[in-house]
Amino acid sequence: MSDKPRLSHNYGIIDKEYAMSLATRPPEEDGPLYMVNLMKYHEVAQYSEDGVVDHAISGREADDRYNPASILNKIGATIVFAGDVTSNNVGDEDWDRIAIVRYATRKSFIEMQSRKDFGDKHVHKAAGMMRTTLVCCRPEDESLDSRNRPTPLELRTVAMIVRQTPDRAGAFAALPGAINFSAEGTVIGDGRKWDTVQFVPVNSEAEVAELAAKLDYCKPGESYVMGIQVVLDSITLP
Repeated sequence: MSDKPRLSHNYGIIDKEYAMSLATRPPEEDGPLYMVNLMKYHEVAQYSEDGVVDHAISGREADDRYNPASILNKIGATIVFAGDVTSNNVGDEDWDRIAIVRYATRKSFIEMQSRKDFGDKHVHKAAGMMRTTLVCCRPEDESLDSRNRPTPLELRTVAMIVRQTPDRAGAFAALPGAINFSAEGTVIGDGRKWDTVQFVPVNSEAEVAELAAKLDYCKPGESYVMGIQVVLDSITLP
């Protein structure tokens, strides 16, 4: 009998073709990849087995129990950005939390799925998550690949823009000073494929709303614009 975990969930659709490309990327073509996680929680975590928790907990609390930071450290991956969504300004759905993990290679992300210690934790994610979108990206600024692991910081606000667009260069040029990522694929989500992810540091939630109002090309269904209260960040800090 295999020791590999059999992960089950109902929080998104896996793009199996893209997942296979991650697993089979030749080493000479592989390298760092950023997994941008958009997360929405159940109000009450939906555990499929009794005995996993001894009392009802929220979806957010279940995700906190899932927190795979210790496993990520073992495989050379790093959480480089995390924060709570404080405003959903554009988009057909709302989101609760954002996190970005930098993996040393694409293959390491796939291999993590077969680790027993990851499988033991994943039960909490499966219970807590209502839906998630996982956009796999490369940064415009490749120096991000060598930035050190961030330390906690004072709460600050960042605007996040996720788009479907055939013109990535135009999307980047439209937001001078933004930290830009090109999406390589959307490994899990609702079937939509996303093209760009951008971050703009701001001073307040009011500035997020002002920015969203100016981005008249960001339409619901093909864009998200949200405000994030950041608690960990090596993406937008110099």
